[in-house]
Amino acid sequence: MFDKFARSWTLVKASAAVLRADKELLLFPALSAIATLLVVATFVVPAFALRVFSHGMGPVGAVLGFAFYLCQYFVIFFFNAALVSAAMIRLEGGTPTLADGLRGAQARIVPILGYAAIAATVGLLLQALKNRRGNVLVRLVGSGLGVAWTLSTFLVVPVLVQENVGPIEAIKQSAGLLKRTWGENAIGNVGIGVVFGLIFVLTVLFAGALAVASFQLSVALGITVAVLGVLALMLLGVVQSALSGIYAAALYRYATAGESPRGFDLQHAFK
Repeated sequence: MFDKFARSWTLVKASAAVLRADKELLLFPALSAIATLLVVATFVVPAFALRVFSHGMGPVGAVLGFAFYLCQYFVIFFFNAALVSAAMIRLEGGTPTLADGLRGAQARIVPILGYAAIAATVGLLLQALKNRRGNVLVRLVGSGLGVAWTLSTFLVVPVLVQENVGPIEAIKQSAGLLKRTWGENAIGNVGIGVVFGLIFVLTVLFAGALAVASFQLSVALGITVAVLGVLALMLLGVVQSALSGIYAAALYRYATAGESPRGFDLQHAFK
């Protein structure tokens, strides 16, 4: 287990080094966040205007909900694929650009859409289980299945980017790779989440206290501090997304090739 922690930490450090070397990689999660907000606005505004959900979840609401999930997942997976594609170029010793990543994702746009459809279906089913009222056991099963799905599909995007396979085969391969790297997969996911979660909480507390103190001096100053705090939280989210995508690329390379990414001394850790 300690070896898995060591390898996971080595991979995280290598991922952070990639991000420091190619700060342009931050553009992919930033563009993903902007596109996601546009998708939300596209669906939420008409839904409220037409009162689609005023009488509960009807057939129209169900179709609209699935379409929303599908578009959201597609946007997220597309830009994740672009990020992974660019990160792979860096891990192979190249110097990726924004266009390189987008071209890599565009070349696999049909399998990405297929995977988005599968993920949207699974997401709706898991959400229905987790929101089941009056049945704690079903909700616990839904949460457990959600964790299992997240871990087993963590490497789907790198598989789709690097291999000429469809979404179902990519899910199978990702689950197979999980058996080889379950420790690095779980520890890396949890580790990155815990670190950024802690930074997020500290940022909220600090920015909140600073904003309250600033409002005592001036409303304009308080608003400025609050806006800066929100921007800082958004930046943290972008960095976390970028680091997770790079980590997925590095973990995929480790799981499939067993090679150290060029420029990083991982040979001893993976021996």
